[in-house]
Amino acid sequence: MDNAFDSSHSFLTNTFAFAKNWSDIINGWLDHANDFMYTYYLVALLVLVGLYYSFRLGFVQIRLLKESIRVVTEKTDADEKHAEHISPFQALMISTASRVGIGNIAGITMAVTIGGPGAVFWMWLMAFFGGASAFAESTLAQVYKVKDGKGFKGGPAYYIKYALGSKWLGSLFAIFLILTYAYGFNGLQSNTMTSAFEIYYQEGNFADSNFKLYIGVILTIFSAVMFFSKSHFIGKVSSLIVPYMALAYVLLAFIAVFLNYEKIPEVCKIILQDAFDFKAIFGGFAGSAIVIGIKRGLFSNEAGMGSAPNAAAAAHTSHPVKQGLVQSLSVLIDVIICSSSAFLVLFSTSFVGKGQELKGMPLVQSAMQEYFGSMGLHFVTIAVVLFAITSLIGNYYYAQANIKYLTKNKFLIRLFQASAVAMVFIGAQMDLKLAWNMADVLMALMATLNIVAILLLSGIVHKVLKDYIQQRKQGLDPQFSAKKLGIKNTECWN
Repeated sequence: MDNAFDSSHSFLTNTFAFAKNWSDIINGWLDHANDFMYTYYLVALLVLVGLYYSFRLGFVQIRLLKESIRVVTEKTDADEKHAEHISPFQALMISTASRVGIGNIAGITMAVTIGGPGAVFWMWLMAFFGGASAFAESTLAQVYKVKDGKGFKGGPAYYIKYALGSKWLGSLFAIFLILTYAYGFNGLQSNTMTSAFEIYYQEGNFADSNFKLYIGVILTIFSAVMFFSKSHFIGKVSSLIVPYMALAYVLLAFIAVFLNYEKIPEVCKIILQDAFDFKAIFGGFAGSAIVIGIKRGLFSNEAGMGSAPNAAAAAHTSHPVKQGLVQSLSVLIDVIICSSSAFLVLFSTSFVGKGQELKGMPLVQSAMQEYFGSMGLHFVTIAVVLFAITSLIGNYYYAQANIKYLTKNKFLIRLFQASAVAMVFIGAQMDLKLAWNMADVLMALMATLNIVAILLLSGIVHKVLKDYIQQRKQGLDPQFSAKKLGIKNTECWN
């Protein structure tokens, strides 16, 4: 009996050692891929598309901010007549559910500790210009959406196919998005949510405990229930959880800043000095405040990545620009929450600088505990759990829309759903660095395809926005006619 136990124990030990070796090898490959993509071209491409659309559309993200707020609060047929449709507000909450999560809390604190406080400035700048990119991609998603039973579906795969006439490129984008969101990001969300409980574990090494296993099982059961539910139910769950949790988190952050108001000039000075420390930046560009700030900012606000358009396309609205404005507003919401996390850390004594022991989630928890005692610690843990859960839902929603683009085979769709659920469990057990690296590489591949597509389609975005503004000046509730504007291949607007 003892021999059998020893053999089993030896087998498990060797298996974990083998898995760790492979994890180290894969991490090495992903590190090189990350350095190449984010150092040499993706940063420039993201800045280019944000600047281009900001100037081409007359800084629509600021100029029509008041209109964005009006649109997101207006009543639609989706609210009253068509319960199966997603309203503009619910579409906003699905995209915000995906944006507001680990990237806003652990991701931003990782950026500050790895890239320095200056990463916050570059995150702000990226989000400012990114609002125009978010407007463009979500407007295009509405123009080229198609019917999905009683609702709608769409996204970059659809406007690449119908506007650019490239079915294979649309399929390639759909594959990258599925890998990014159902596996890369959801693995990361699950992993970081699990790490939020590490601070409560006092019985040894958390990474080697069964605690991760138990959390993974609970999260997997929840994911299975949500992933196999209908789209409009996902929208309703997100619209119930996201606004209140985000508001509470931001409120506590503002209280923490107010309690330390005398440090505001000093913290702002540190952020700006570090952001423009060009000697440090060019000494190690890949790990600089610019690259880290833009990379973590992109993961958080998703502007230009091609993710939010999948939710935007599902909304029931009278004009595509309305949903473009709604998604542009979502980037602003993301910036507020990211800034809350950054200031929570920078105002605390828990923050020391690069190379410090506390990073990511434990650093945020330590800062909150410093401000609000055990209540702050428990609150941020609950916030992380709820943000991660809604992010899992939002990420899955994006991936599901693209599976439907690739196939209508119910067996394959069910197989995808089962694998997405399995990834939630696997993610809870993964190495944190591997989870971040995998998410970053997949995100870069997906974003590249979408950025090229929306740059090529800027003429259509400009034409649709001009039509909307003209109708608003006439005092009308804008109604979209693709035929009137000479736009072809629009199934839902003919």
